[in-house]
Amino acid sequence: AAAYAGEMPVNTTLSGSGAPSTVNLQTGTGVSEYLLAGNGTLGQFTLRVVSASAASPQPSDTCSGLFIPVLAGEGVLRSQDGSLLKLNLTAGSDCINLALGQAVCIRIFHIIGGTGRFSGASGGTVTLTMTVAPVVPFKFGFFTVTADMTGTVSGVAEDAGQDAQQ
Repeated sequence: AAAYAGEMPVNTTLSGSGAPSTVNLQTGTGVSEYLLAGNGTLGQFTLRVVSASAASPQPSDTCSGLFIPVLAGEGVLRSQDGSLLKLNLTAGSDCINLALGQAVCIRIFHIIGGTGRFSGASGGTVTLTMTVAPVVPFKFGFFTVTADMTGTVSGVAEDAGQDAQQ
């Protein structure tokens, strides 16, 4: 039996790929898509994220390269048992270091629901911090991605993460 629903910590590492996407987020700007796999406190899972960034760089005190705010995005985390966790982007940015030919991309998501073991998910925030680099140096079309995701998922049975790992 599941323990009472509360906040489940999220702490995981991921890797995968990224590329331009045909998904339309209705921002009038290009969309990127990330396909990642991870393992951590939520068990093993895949994560698909789409996000749209601003059309041009903005000034930033925290980024020494090109700073581009993220305008919109969504994500779906799929656990090994088929349970889904739905994510809505609330903030994010890309800091592109042209000299290194890579970027640090941050996506902050609010949990908006789920299915299966995540069916009670009703809140919480997770931050996805990705290091993105082109597969072929300085050809910006297909990317490798390594990432960490941290935060909390609210409204999920406390033993849901443990069950997925068994």
